[in-house]
Amino acid sequence: MSEAAMSPSARLSALVLDQLLAGTGVSERPTEWTTLRGPAFPEPVGRVRYFTGGLRSVSSVVYIGLMLPAAALDSHMVFAFGADDGPLPHFTLDSVYAGGGYAFHLDLVQRADLAAHPVYADTVYGPLTKPHARAADIPGLTAAAISPRQRSLMSPWMLVHRADEAALRTVGPLAEEYVEHWLSLAAAMPAEVAGELADTDLPVRDRRLRTALFSRAIDPVWGRVDRLLGTATTDRLRHLLITGRPDREAVR
Repeated sequence: MSEAAMSPSARLSALVLDQLLAGTGVSERPTEWTTLRGPAFPEPVGRVRYFTGGLRSVSSVVYIGLMLPAAALDSHMVFAFGADDGPLPHFTLDSVYAGGGYAFHLDLVQRADLAAHPVYADTVYGPLTKPHARAADIPGLTAAAISPRQRSLMSPWMLVHRADEAALRTVGPLAEEYVEHWLSLAAAMPAEVAGELADTDLPVRDRRLRTALFSRAIDPVWGRVDRLLGTATTDRLRHLLITGRPDREAVR
């Protein structure tokens, strides 16, 4: 699809995904969900793209798109996961049109307790302070309501807003700054960061974090995905996001 034909939410996600693919060197791998279909809809309602390989610090990159014009839904999710045994935060972008308006979520998801690891906090998040603050000056952005439990899984530098179309277009440069910083960390994480995190069992923490991050009980979006795709397909998508493996078995 040409850029001119893309919706604003699709254009933002494509900008970020292209930047991630170019910077990480990952390669696309086929999955059974190249096309997503729902039990109540004869036409395709979305697609999944899964990438791996490339930088050792990067586990995988995943794109999930859900598009249903009849329901005025245009949702695009991009995730770039750090290796489970490394300190690289997970990059996440959601760019959505639903309910007659736009919304987005942008963050680097922390891999360790920030209060107890100041070197990690300053290295990973310090450079995001200025772009994070600039979002407050964009007309047409309003803070989105998410639960305290959801916020506890993300970083204090998370941007999560509702937006009008003009504001969403303005978010692109901020998202690019987040991606550029994430790619710099993926290429070379300072050695003192790894040393500071020696007290953290990174794989165990990461599995617990991702299980919560993609939990139906915590994030109500999965209930809506259930209604669109059915629980079996939704569970397999959650499995892909939690484990980084496109296996057929589901998680509960």
